Amino acid sequence: MPKIAKELTALAVSKLKAEGRHAAGGVAGLYLKIIGNSRSWVLSMVMGTKLNKQGKEVPNRLYLGLGSYPEVSLAQAREKARESRRQIKGGINPIEEKKEKRAEAVRQLGRNTSFSECAELVLVIKERELKNAKHIAQWRSSLVNYAFPIIGHLPVSTINKTHVLNVLQPIWLDKNETASRLRGRIETILDYAKAKEYREGDNPAAWKGMLKPLLPEPSKIQTRKHHAALPYADISPFTKELSKRSGIAARALEFSILTVARSGEVRGATWSEIDFDKKIWIIPAERMKARKEHRVPLSSGAMKILQKLPRIAGGNLVFPGQQGKQMSDMTLTAVLKRMDRKDLTQHGFRSTFRDWAGETTSFPREVIEHALAHKLKDQAEAAYQRGDLLQKRRVLMEDWYQETYISFANSDCEN
Repeated sequence: MPKIAKELTALAVSKLKAEGRHAAGGVAGLYLKIIGNSRSWVLSMVMGTKLNKQGKEVPNRLYLGLGSYPEVSLAQAREKARESRRQIKGGINPIEEKKEKRAEAVRQLGRNTSFSECAELVLVIKERELKNAKHIAQWRSSLVNYAFPIIGHLPVSTINKTHVLNVLQPIWLDKNETASRLRGRIETILDYAKAKEYREGDNPAAWKGMLKPLLPEPSKIQTRKHHAALPYADISPFTKELSKRSGIAARALEFSILTVARSGEVRGATWSEIDFDKKIWIIPAERMKARKEHRVPLSSGAMKILQKLPRIAGGNLVFPGQQGKQMSDMTLTAVLKRMDRKDLTQHGFRSTFRDWAGETTSFPREVIEHALAHKLKDQAEAAYQRGDLLQKRRVLMEDWYQETYISFANSDCEN
């Protein structure tokens, strides 16, 4: 039985000045610890035994902080000390119990986090992942317009399948593509919440095993909208007209057609990405949809466009917009509108190329897909296809240039 020191009075405790541990008495092992201007209560206890460095069994001594003095009075410190000793007698480690209570308080705080607050945390992560302002805006707008009004205020720990259905059902049939993407975003947010221990159990926004039996299959009700594309038989007359147009935006559209690159890849192209000697445009992974570096073999037509472009001192963009900044996505669309071709989109020319290459050439499918920087759907095929088929694609892109421009070669409209 530990020796209990003489009981100090509250007045005596207030007069203690010397640094060190001062036994307060009243409860065995209760001390006032003084270091400089810091004063705190400490309880020294023994709970079972442990092995020391020599492998000898020794008492397992615990030191439990009971709070600062005078915030915690002498009487309060003694009561806390008695409760801790009662816990030890009952086989409970008061230090571990204290840690668990703190952890539970943190978990409870997390469980009270609202869906909208949790969504904002996920959006911060997505801003780093997507690196595309348009995609981030789509994430946010779908949540703000459809999810937040219904479940935004709810604690993320309480959201169930009924809540998710209340969000999705009103738009599932009429706006299924939006609803399907929204479902995936809600699922991602709830997965994040579970990983943070804000909630438990299965994800009510998951498709398989949760929502699939309750909602029509997206593939059965979704009418897929394709980007407006030009028939490949009309590509040569179109490029002939396009080549007559002046301006950097028209050249950017021409270059995108000849390289079958996406709008953002062309608008963000820099001179440092162009290897004039090897006639290759190397688009870094961070600017590619698949987050993988893409090498584009430049046809003679694409090279002519680059060689005729002006170089702005201090600027690195190949197709700069106003004030030397990157032009917007609408800039290329504006070129089509000025040509009275509102029925077309820049992205649609990739479909034109795909149709032409697939229907009129003998190039293998994987060569065509690599030209479009598509990820091969066949995983086994993708595993074996380690190269990027650059030389075969070079021939393909030169043939595409022949198709789009050489049919009117030697005319006054040739670039």
